[in-house]
Amino acid sequence: MDVFSTGLQVDALGPRIRGARQAAGLSLDDLAARSGVSRSMLSDVERGAKLPSILVLDRIASGLGAPIGRLLGQREADPVAVLRREDVRTSRDEDGWEWRLLSPPLEDHGLQVVRVTAPPGTRVAEFSPHAPGSREWVTVERGTLTVTVGGTGHELADGEAISYPGDRPHAFANVSTDPCEYFLVMDIKPWLPGNPHIV
Repeated sequence: MDVFSTGLQVDALGPRIRGARQAAGLSLDDLAARSGVSRSMLSDVERGAKLPSILVLDRIASGLGAPIGRLLGQREADPVAVLRREDVRTSRDEDGWEWRLLSPPLEDHGLQVVRVTAPPGTRVAEFSPHAPGSREWVTVERGTLTVTVGGTGHELADGEAISYPGDRPHAFANVSTDPCEYFLVMDIKPWLPGNPHIV
């Protein structure tokens, strides 16, 4: 069976492109508009009926916001990223909720680690769903927290955690009389520049 120099089997390219498109929440028509590659060609490539030329593959990759190497299964060396204390970003809302971004920024990753302080008797507005495939984790360090996902509330005490799909509406509330501190880890898909981040 034919393979690319990266080790990816040729017949795996189409499904890989389809998976990247779906993870980005794009239809065939959306990707066609972004890439300049016709919908019929994209469909043929995804089904494995046609092997794209390097020019067509470059256009598809550009439409997905990904390098060609990633579509071909090339493993990129992970850069070392350091977040210095003076570069830690903090956001506060009018009710006193504080978000501190604890993870170094990486352009091609949607993973973020945030430490949140929630004042007593407050809540934040519901967050809109992220792209399909996104996921979030919450671990309460101190206090109690209500995490509402898709309209269902989940009460967490200190030391408890929850994981949920990030592509559903979700909200946070501290209805107790004590402050709450928790960690929020977000894996936001797709890993494209301009994705909405919490901080």
